[in-house]
Amino acid sequence: MRFHTRKWVKPEDLNPNQTLFGGQLLAWIDEEAALYTIIQLENSKIVTKYISEINFMASAKQGDIVEIGIEVVKFGRTSLTMKCEARNKMTRETILTVDNIIMVNLGDDGMPAPHGKTEVEYVRNRLDD
Repeated sequence: MRFHTRKWVKPEDLNPNQTLFGGQLLAWIDEEAALYTIIQLENSKIVTKYISEINFMASAKQGDIVEIGIEVVKFGRTSLTMKCEARNKMTRETILTVDNIIMVNLGDDGMPAPHGKTEVEYVRNRLDD
């Protein structure tokens, strides 16, 4: 799994227990999945369709650095399915895992549209064309 993003846990990210609020981490993951999908499908019109069971395993506290990793599970006709892991860079513990995040490619009419992609492409590969 490639870890593309790091987030610094700040006071506004904490819950009353003074640990990272799970909802904040999920917002970071949703944003990371969206950005990853936009880059892969070369279309900024995408939406989150589904996020599977979320398994919280550890936490983070103020000052910790959280890494978010995304890996493609499969390309659908109009969708991209990924899995995710967030880990605490300071303690090296996995904070959570998500087995399936499904993002859907939209056309100009706002409806699901085929994206024509079948494998992960890296930006450097696109720039060589």
